[in-house]
Formats: sequence, structure tokens, C-alpha cells
Amino acid sequence: MSTSHNASTNLRASRRDFLKTSGVVAGAALAGGLSLARSAHAQGSDILKVGLVGCGGRGTGAAANAMNADKNAKLIALADVFADKIAGSLENLKKSHAGQVDVTPERCFTGFDGYQKLIASGVDVVVLGETPHFRPQHLKACIDAGKHVFCEKPVAVDAPGVRSVLASTEEAKKKNLSLVSGLCWRYDPVVRATMQRVADGAIGDVLSIQETYLTGQVGHAVERKPGMSEMEFQMRSWYFFTWLSGDHNVEQHIHSLDKAGWAMRDEPPATAWGTGGRQIPKLGDIYDHHAVVYEYPNDVRVHAYCRQQNGCYSDTSDKFVGTKGTCDVLKGQIDGENKWRYDGPKGNMYDLEHVALFEAIRKGTPINNGVYMARSTMLAILGRMVTTTGKVLTWDQAINSEQVLAPKTYALDADPPAMPDKDGNYPIAMPGVTPFA
Repeated sequence: MSTSHNASTNLRASRRDFLKTSGVVAGAALAGGLSLARSAHAQGSDILKVGLVGCGGRGTGAAANAMNADKNAKLIALADVFADKIAGSLENLKKSHAGQVDVTPERCFTGFDGYQKLIASGVDVVVLGETPHFRPQHLKACIDAGKHVFCEKPVAVDAPGVRSVLASTEEAKKKNLSLVSGLCWRYDPVVRATMQRVADGAIGDVLSIQETYLTGQVGHAVERKPGMSEMEFQMRSWYFFTWLSGDHNVEQHIHSLDKAGWAMRDEPPATAWGTGGRQIPKLGDIYDHHAVVYEYPNDVRVHAYCRQQNGCYSDTSDKFVGTKGTCDVLKGQIDGENKWRYDGPKGNMYDLEHVALFEAIRKGTPINNGVYMARSTMLAILGRMVTTTGKVLTWDQAINSEQVLAPKTYALDADPPAMPDKDGNYPIAMPGVTPFA
């Protein structure tokens, strides 16, 4: 047997070992099955005070999931740049979780610095549901202050942001703080069990992965009212601006890319290349389609496709091809030498990720999803980088990029990074012309 064959076999064996102990244990309590109907906690039933940063739809939903997950979790503070967002979120959460909401006007914080005031308001746990651009900064502040965190995906929009999140992840470990990611499929019972089968070698060595996230248009722009600044308009229409959302390859397709990364033991690819663009005129500067190939050692390829165009074929799926069979992850199905179909219990993954967080806090056994949430975010950013520049890029080039997608000043009367021309059009990246920074 050749040396190269031994090296290949060892790498694949280590990948299986990693999957057995990483993805499935990434919310350690879930390995034994989490119940939403617990009658007691290992360390009592004291109230855990929760604060929400980012009061849009996802943030409000995440706060509700947190309260679903733990009857002794109480929401006590809200923060958002915009006061109307706070008011709307508070109204909805009071209707759905009246007995667990204790937010006073004094604990409603507006402005770009509202998150700092919320962190100092006496909360134990912070739910970060704000626009993706701000997550590295907000996460660092939470960990520096000793707070447990639920952090929505993606966790950054550029490489410096990812590096910041990785640093915060290490700091959280040192402080024994729990950090749970909003990459919710990692907490879905069907997906977890299926990934465990793949880790156990049910399809043999993984040879190829196909990820698709083909949908209609996502997001909507607000009406541009008289007197509204460009900064406010973009922040209220954040999904359509790369500096705020990361582009839909980062903001949406990350869920699919995260499952691919999970299967590849959360190790980065060597290189990536792809194509993308914007076919349908719309607001902002994001693309509406991307196709990226991520190249891993041993000739393993991840083929990733995402599109957000109305009236087109739609498909969201994760399909793995191995030496012994195939796997359809979302269907919980394996075909080939080891046929299998998941028939176990199911659960609400959006609640279960918070169950894992609160049980870890109460039991004093911290969990930390920081590495995989940062690497999956970077995987998505790398995809955007290669489609917008038209270049082949290595992982090292991408993760070490110094490009910062941020305004010079955080203020509603300041200029955002992407300014429209006199006709109201925003600059769009052009492959072959737009440089890699």
C-alpha cells in the first residue's frame, strides 16, 4: 500500500472520527435528547434574564424561541437602532409570552450604541438578532462583559469580522461562557441523526456534495419617505446591501454551506471558484445568483448553487455522494449499501438551539459553537468573493483579506459604503473588473 493511500485513508478516518464527536456533540445536551417539557433544572430554577439586540422579524422570533425553550427565561431588555422596531417587537412578544416579558421603557435602548446599554442593564444572556454587519462588534462586547450569547447567522460580512468572531470565540472558552449559533440545522433531530450515519461511514468516504438553495426573491425594501437619510434607508432595507447582509450567498445560502462544512469536519477548502451575477433589476448591490465549487483535499468537491429569482424552479437540498451510497440530508435518507430512513422523534430546531443554550448555562457545562459558525460564514464569504471578482481564491487568501465593509461613521446622517449615483443606481460588482481586496 502506498504512502499517499495511507495518508488519504487516515484523513478520511479522522474526518469520520471528528463528525462523531463534533457536529453531533455541538450542542452536547442534545446527544441525549432534549425535552421541551423539563420539570426541573440541574442547578435550580432561577430566572435567567435575557436581552434582545435587533428587534426585526428574526430577532423577535429568536427571543420567542428562547422563552419557549425555558419557562424561567425572562426577557428584560431590548435594543435596536430604531425605536419603532423595539415597539413592534415588544408588542408581539407581550402577546405571545406575556408572563415572561418584563421590559420597561428604561430598558429599551435605541441608537447605534443601544447594545452597549443593554449589555450593562443586568442581563445574563444576550440574543443577537441584529443585521449581520454588526454581529462581530456586538459579540465581542457581550463576551468582554461576561454574557452568554445566542448569535444568529451569519456572524460577519467580511474576513476581518470573521477573525474578530474567532477571537471572541476563544475568549468565551476562557471565561466558560456558552455561545450558541443560529445555524439551526445543527440542532434538528432529523439532520443530526442523518449526519451521524454519514459520520459512521454509512455512505463510505464522501466524494462529492451538492448544495442547492434556489428560491424566489427574499426580503423587501421600505418606502423611502421624505427626509429619510440614505443610511436609514439602507439599514431599513438591509437585506439588499452587501455591507449589511453579506449578500444572499452569505445571509441565506449559509445554511446549506454549513451542512457541507459539517460533513467536511468544519475544515476549510483549499480553493474556490465560481460564477454569479445579477440578472433581475432590483434595489441595492447584491447578486441574485451564485454557483461556486469548493475544492477540498483528496479531490472532494462541494458544488454550491443559490438563486433568488421569482418564477423559477425552486429547490433546497443537501445531497452527498460517497463510495458506498448517497445521502439526502433533509429527507433523512441514505441509499446504497446501507439503506436507512430516519423515523425517530422530531422537534422545533429553532427552540432546540435555545434549549441547548439554557441547559448548558444551568448545568454549568458551557457549549461553544463559535468555530463552526465563523468558518461557515467565511465559506459563504469566500463564495461571494470568487463570484464577484471572477477569480480562483484560496482559503488563506480569503480569510486574510483586509477588506472591511463598513461606513466611516455610524450615524444616521453619515454616508453608507454603497452610495447611489444621480439616477439612484448602486454600484454592482463586475467579475473580471472588481478586484480582490
